[in-house]
Amino acid sequence: MLLHVPQVLTPDELRQARVILAQAPWGDGRMTAGSQSAVAKNNQQLPETCEATLQLQALVLPALQRHPLFFSAALPKAISPPLFNRYGGAANSFGNHVDSAVRYLRDGQGRVRTDVSCTLFLADPDEYEGGELTMEDTFGQQRVKLPAGDLILYPGHSVHRVEPVTRGQRLASYFWVQSMVRSAEQRRLLFDMDTHLMSLRSRLGEGDPAVIGLTGTYHNLLRMWLDC
Repeated sequence: MLLHVPQVLTPDELRQARVILAQAPWGDGRMTAGSQSAVAKNNQQLPETCEATLQLQALVLPALQRHPLFFSAALPKAISPPLFNRYGGAANSFGNHVDSAVRYLRDGQGRVRTDVSCTLFLADPDEYEGGELTMEDTFGQQRVKLPAGDLILYPGHSVHRVEPVTRGQRLASYFWVQSMVRSAEQRRLLFDMDTHLMSLRSRLGEGDPAVIGLTGTYHNLLRMWLDC
């Protein structure tokens, strides 16, 4: 599933993030790349344990947890600590690659199965040229460039790349989600049902018998498919 999640960060949170990013200690993006990705990766990245990264993570993670559309689509069991990258100048692209199936966390703190990949845009489209996130999957080729504060959620197994940035700087956060529902098809069905249920609740109210019945069906399917 490919999904645009709007306004993950508030304008105030986005301003805070941009102040931190402007003073951050950027390094070579290949520091966290796997063997395949390292060949294609040409960007800059914040060190995982630097103060700027920790401050930015403290903005992004609560924003994700309060966003109902993100939760409905991803059904997160675990979220890898968000990382932050920059494209521009000589370090301006990331060629075709597939994310590793497992993201190992630092200092032996566990691992996250990368069911869902996420990119949270931190620069507006008019601040840079190029830099589209391009995905190749069964849904065809998709090119994504979103407003600052918006997120794209897409399958972790898809082949994707970041097109060369030819002007300005592309700033973003990226991370992975291990879902409570491992199957992408089952997650999509649950998301579709939840979306229609929200529409019915707004029109019929929580106490309508059809709403109560369909809500029960949603949760029973969730119980059947949970990977806890």
